[in-house]
Amino acid sequence: MDAVFLSIDCGSSESYTDENGIEWTGDDAYIQNGDNKTVAYPSLVPYPMSTMRVFSTRKKNCYSFKVDEGERVLVRASFYYGNYDRKNSPPVFDLQFDGNFWTTVNTSLRSYDVLSYEAIYVVKRNFTSICVAQTKPGQLPFISAIEVRSLGINMYSQVPSNLALHLIQRAAMGANQTIIRYPDDAYDRTWNGAYGFGLSEVASQALSINITTNNSPPTAALKNAVVSASTSHIIILFTDLPAKPTPVYIATYFSEVLLLNPTQKRSFQLCIDDKPISDPIIPPFASASEAYVTNRIASASNSFSLRATSDSTLPPLVNAMEIYTVSNPLTNGTNVKDVEGLAVLQSGLKVLQEWSGDPCLPSPYTWDWVQCSSDLIPRITALNLSGYGLSGSLRDFSSMDSLQTIDLSDNSFSGNIPEFLGTLPNLTLLNLAGNRFNGTIPTKLSSNKQLKLVVTGNCLNGMSCPHQSPPPLPKEAPSPSSPTDRE
Repeated sequence: MDAVFLSIDCGSSESYTDENGIEWTGDDAYIQNGDNKTVAYPSLVPYPMSTMRVFSTRKKNCYSFKVDEGERVLVRASFYYGNYDRKNSPPVFDLQFDGNFWTTVNTSLRSYDVLSYEAIYVVKRNFTSICVAQTKPGQLPFISAIEVRSLGINMYSQVPSNLALHLIQRAAMGANQTIIRYPDDAYDRTWNGAYGFGLSEVASQALSINITTNNSPPTAALKNAVVSASTSHIIILFTDLPAKPTPVYIATYFSEVLLLNPTQKRSFQLCIDDKPISDPIIPPFASASEAYVTNRIASASNSFSLRATSDSTLPPLVNAMEIYTVSNPLTNGTNVKDVEGLAVLQSGLKVLQEWSGDPCLPSPYTWDWVQCSSDLIPRITALNLSGYGLSGSLRDFSSMDSLQTIDLSDNSFSGNIPEFLGTLPNLTLLNLAGNRFNGTIPTKLSSNKQLKLVVTGNCLNGMSCPHQSPPPLPKEAPSPSSPTDRE
């Protein structure tokens, strides 16, 4: 599969190219639920922030995108309330990815500003899903934009593949651009221009910069640097870390800005709380080097600095840096046998194709019509699809071998009762009442003493086939109450 570079304008049906040359598309192909809304004053905000998709039903609503299994991706989700509902009541809700809690989106903190969240992680299946979940009664989740970018194979490889990075800040020091992003950064990371107190901005004398480092920072972020006043002055890195100690990942980037003569040397170390944690860093001219902080717990109370070594004749410099918090270990998701079985079931039933994302995780945000076990890798134990307006025949979802309950009553299924239902080893209740099944009951079902089988109101041999009423409208779950309440 080719590298993914998707930009989704949620709540829009239009396609366009923005001022950075990025192609945006509406979200109709990625989600069916939800309502398209427009902010109160759309002419005052740029695309894609003038529209959003708002969700008034279901515990969670998900967008799913095809990505190669094992690929590391950057995902950016953006939210702009813009008083779309004319209520001046910006909501609070959760953001999730691939069955993992990402963050709580509190649009009341900055109701007239864009909130963007960025995560980097390795995809464990052949798709990635981005979801919003309602956590407070009457506060409807929404989303304005989603961006998905494939990253290079070596990028951020210092971080184990079962952990995600959550961006705090990404800075290009001394940059003459307010924001550096695509096309200057091929991966569309956003680098904010930054400076510093008591530091000088210096432009590189190099005509070009050859970048071969793992994280591939863009040349535009390395063309300038900030330099302290002398070798006795340190550079303090402002991290914006949270007050609570948390695992962090910090990447710093260096490129010498001067063509040094043989008597000059620039050498410094990365320090935490004035204690060196790196070998001496000697920035290369017309090239780049990286230094990392990994496997560390840190908070706002810790200081990060660059301090000249004793043999350095020149003060420390820094060109760019990235600061992230590191997640807890990521879930492996619902058992793959159940995910595959659900995909088969959904493929024959259009109504169910509106559901995407992980069916069980994070708890309690399961799909409305499944029940799951509490295992670390959950199994689906029940399908509750009574009255969902389903019709046609059932496709073979026998890989879902932990199912204990299947309720397909009051739909319009027809044809023979599938033989595969008799092979499910843990099934104790199968309710097929109120459908149009015909023929005979498979022997494996009729002879199963552990199974409660309900087949009334069908067209099976020996039954009087009931009059067929118009199929009921598909069920839609009401807006949930508060399954969890994060403050």
